[in-house]
Amino acid sequence: MADDCDVLVIGAGIVGLSTAYALTRAAPGIRVLVLEKEPGPAQHQTGRNSGVLHSGLYYRPGSLKARYAVQGAAELVEFCAEHGLPHAVTGKIVVATERDELPRLHALAQRGRENGIPVRELGPAQITEYEPHVRGLAALHVATTGVCDFRAVARTLAELAREAGAEVRYGAEVRTIARRPEGGRSRTADAAKAADATGPVGAAGLVGAADPGDAVTAADTAGTTRTDNPTETPTETPIETPTDAPARLGVAARAGVAVRTAAGQVVRARALVNCAGLHSDRVARLAGDRPGLRIVPFRGEYYELAPHAADLVRGLVYPVPDPAFPFLGVHLTRGIDGAVHLGPNAVPALAREGYSRTSLSPRDAAATLAYPGSWRIARRHWRYGAGELHRSVSRRAFTAAVRRLLPAVDEGDLRPAQAGVRAQAVLPDGELVDDFRFAEGPRTIHVLNAPSPAATASLPIGREIARRVLALL
Repeated sequence: MADDCDVLVIGAGIVGLSTAYALTRAAPGIRVLVLEKEPGPAQHQTGRNSGVLHSGLYYRPGSLKARYAVQGAAELVEFCAEHGLPHAVTGKIVVATERDELPRLHALAQRGRENGIPVRELGPAQITEYEPHVRGLAALHVATTGVCDFRAVARTLAELAREAGAEVRYGAEVRTIARRPEGGRSRTADAAKAADATGPVGAAGLVGAADPGDAVTAADTAGTTRTDNPTETPTETPIETPTDAPARLGVAARAGVAVRTAAGQVVRARALVNCAGLHSDRVARLAGDRPGLRIVPFRGEYYELAPHAADLVRGLVYPVPDPAFPFLGVHLTRGIDGAVHLGPNAVPALAREGYSRTSLSPRDAAATLAYPGSWRIARRHWRYGAGELHRSVSRRAFTAAVRRLLPAVDEGDLRPAQAGVRAQAVLPDGELVDDFRFAEGPRTIHVLNAPSPAATASLPIGREIARRVLALL
């Protein structure tokens, strides 16, 4: 049976579309198909963030985030300029407001220099040269930070990929994935009933379907490799080093994959790339691979300054981050549209696409609560989490966090804005995966952790995934 495409990409966020774009540039004539369950691109993490082009300041030297953010920010500025997309390199300041933050600020300056980023240290008087209404004991100025419209970037990547022969198909939710052995045919079936299940399957179920709701039946997985070992072992998979995933999974190389969508369409491909973001761990399990982690969703809530107060902020203003947590804290961002966004905080979400406090998915909530890593995070970071929850339910508390940087603001200056959800990968021991994480299975590549700054780093990430996919083929 002929393949429908060479490479099937699941997910039309900015990373999935960058991968499709990179594949068409690296291998002209390659058949690429992107499947996206939403009616258009960039509906989740890509389109629901502060729009910041990150400099790479915060990330551990030598890490994927550090390397790809620095490289990606420069490339994305050029990409936006070439294609006439809204962007601006505004610079930002990171402000210490308490004395115990000063050593962390100095360490951050050293880290920035190690990452090749121009950093200028500021005293209190110099802070007001950049931001007249911001107050602090000291600050860093980072000239290479900027803002852009990531939705527009994603749309442009989709258009460029299409022009080069790729297809992007919206409204196509993947329900089952089966690997196809050489010379054989795989069976797939509509797993809608299983996808709505609330309990895990036993040994007859799909490998790694440990989430409530991740279950599919044995009949659905004919042609899919499984293992009898129920334990997920977390493994680091640096993108620059080929993994031993096939040997670790106890499987042999396969000739391809077959995917069935919710509409009953079957797509056959020689290789699959999982860029499903908030659902990436589930897609990995559907493919028969064990990701060794769980996506735990965190909702990031934003306010914006009312128009009469917007002039209080010129550019980008950040607090000194807590190195024990991967979130940057409530910051001030003048976006490409001129509006000033405040946030985000970071609170556990009861749905992977839970953009409001009342959003609840029983399946998602049960999966998070049943995961040991979730409880270990709560025990380890309960003080931090309590503060985030307080700011979530109290505008006064959120305003107080803003006033640490911007004393002139008051509660009446804040207006609710669009929220986002961060797809945070968590290991079973409760460790938050800090760097980008990628893994390979037979004929599959999974992007398992790509939150911020993945949008900034999307062009080099897409090229590297494309290189790895072409090596599989």
